[in-house]
Amino acid sequence: MPVLFVSHGAPTLPIEPGETGAAWRKLGEQLPKPAAILVISAHWDTPVPTVSRAVRPETIHDFYGFPEELYELQYPAPGAPQMAQSVALALQQAGIPAQLDDTRGLDHGAWVPLSLMYPKADIPVTQLSLQSGKDPAWHIALGRALRSLREQGVLIIGSGSITHNLRAIFKHPQGEPVPQWVTEFCDWMADKISAGDLEALSAYRTLAPHAVQNHPTDEHLLPLFVAFGAANKIEGAVRLNQVMTYGMLAMDAWVFDVEL
Repeated sequence: MPVLFVSHGAPTLPIEPGETGAAWRKLGEQLPKPAAILVISAHWDTPVPTVSRAVRPETIHDFYGFPEELYELQYPAPGAPQMAQSVALALQQAGIPAQLDDTRGLDHGAWVPLSLMYPKADIPVTQLSLQSGKDPAWHIALGRALRSLREQGVLIIGSGSITHNLRAIFKHPQGEPVPQWVTEFCDWMADKISAGDLEALSAYRTLAPHAVQNHPTDEHLLPLFVAFGAANKIEGAVRLNQVMTYGMLAMDAWVFDVEL
């Protein structure tokens, strides 16, 4: 299976899919059908890597202040308890501590994009937590430990955001052009991914233009580094959906080890 990174955007995406929703639906149709899906979401953060072993993961509405219809949406995909155990074992064999959680459901970083990619909710899915206290190199190693799962038909998805400064978004006047500090950062990331420059990408907070302005905290970019590690190579990755929402929230997706 290929490896995927998606910018999952606002929780309202399922009810206001627009261009991004269409792109996710098309992507789900283009990719080989997975035997199971493993999501590393920016919205599950634990000190130790944790995998959900839930048999029927609940749909977690981990947000507030949105339209009521959004809280009624459900994504009733089956869990993947056996795959969860394989994930924990793969991490442990790589020298990475791991634990299992029998109750954790799917946060919106998982079910929002999946509801558009695989609307039938018929593919077993589980989540692996990230560790915001660890650096990009840690998350690359996390991804590398998972690489063999792809041979078993597991689609590994990192779900976060290429840019994520919510405070700036709320202040950005509607209809104003995308700020240069956003586009320069996105372009730098794209250039380094295309070049396969993992060393520069790992040091993005000091090397990339406006890195901290785009990511005051980096939990929404860390899933991308897990995808880097899980991929056989990052150069030649396919960049999809270069859409900008809310004036500065980039919705890029990257697909690794595949031709679309």
